[in-house]
Amino acid sequence: RAVAMSVSHSSRLNKLVREQYMRLPQDGRVQVTYVWIDGSGEGVRCKSRTLDREPKSIEDVPEWNFDGSSTAQAEGSNSDMFLVPVCMFRDPFCLDPNKLVLCEVLKYNRKPAETNLRHTCKKVMDLVKDSHPWFGMEQEYTLLGINGHPYGWPDNGFPGPQGPYYCGVGADKVYGRDIVESHYKACLYAGVKICGTNAEVMPSQWEFQVGPCEGIEMGDHLWMARFILHRVCEDFGVVATLDPKPMTGNWNGAGCHTNYSTEEMRREGGLKHIEAAIEKLSRRHDYHICVYDPRGGRDNSRRLTGHHETSNIFEFSAGVANRGASIRIPRQVGQDGCGYFEDRRPAANCDPYAVTEAIMRTTVLDESGVETKDYAEH
Repeated sequence: RAVAMSVSHSSRLNKLVREQYMRLPQDGRVQVTYVWIDGSGEGVRCKSRTLDREPKSIEDVPEWNFDGSSTAQAEGSNSDMFLVPVCMFRDPFCLDPNKLVLCEVLKYNRKPAETNLRHTCKKVMDLVKDSHPWFGMEQEYTLLGINGHPYGWPDNGFPGPQGPYYCGVGADKVYGRDIVESHYKACLYAGVKICGTNAEVMPSQWEFQVGPCEGIEMGDHLWMARFILHRVCEDFGVVATLDPKPMTGNWNGAGCHTNYSTEEMRREGGLKHIEAAIEKLSRRHDYHICVYDPRGGRDNSRRLTGHHETSNIFEFSAGVANRGASIRIPRQVGQDGCGYFEDRRPAANCDPYAVTEAIMRTTVLDESGVETKDYAEH
């Protein structure tokens, strides 16, 4: 008996027919898909246009605009928003020579939109560029059917307890590997710095890792990896959610663990610089919690309970190889005396621009307290 799965109607369309059209020549013209972050601070939007020739650099891609009143970014009476191209990738869906272009959003007065957190992140990264900050972010996500139920879970019940699913193999242990592997290949093709993937602790939950990326590149590449994930899931008819706690109860939540180092930390004797940075972070815990999810910590409060491999949201802690701590120093780093550390607090739906900017403000620019400095004049 065929089992009905909760997938979208469009995923059942005949994809062979689509392939017939995708193979048609373009006569030198190029399709460019503009991608941006919407007014939720979590969702991505896109639209496409034709250019007469293939853009060789981001400077070859013109600015564009969109209706911000339809993305919760403007009033209907003054709705035009600017799309400013900032980073270009190959298009794994329409293939070469077509492009995906990540954009910043500016308001009618050319000031950054409220959810354009890249703007200040770029300023901070330019200030600290001599420290050569490297980041790697571990994006956890959960696959859902379009009914909102975790993909592959029984319709009326739950799978067996957590244990066999993490890095699992087998049809009774992992759900949706086709999606994961398609996303991986699409990111490699696009030029996204994806560096790994694995099945996570909760069934139908997965993770991919992006990095190492230096400075602003971290946010650019993670946002494009997220866009590609949602787009791949669209083809398969399922949904990827970045909710930090998609299932209540005895199930793991979803984070976006952030690995970080400066050039000093990576050199011999760097452990003392790692420990100094962790000490600075310990004195600014509340500030970081506020920027590590889009709702000022409310989303993370469902996840950071001190259980399911998390720290308690109200306490700062650090330790070697401790996955229940706010900050984990990998055991190898402890042995080598240099390397990087992992901030385990960011939620799966964090904005990577906000996270990486906050880390630099605290550990390199020596900010303290809950207020941030405006470096616009410097």
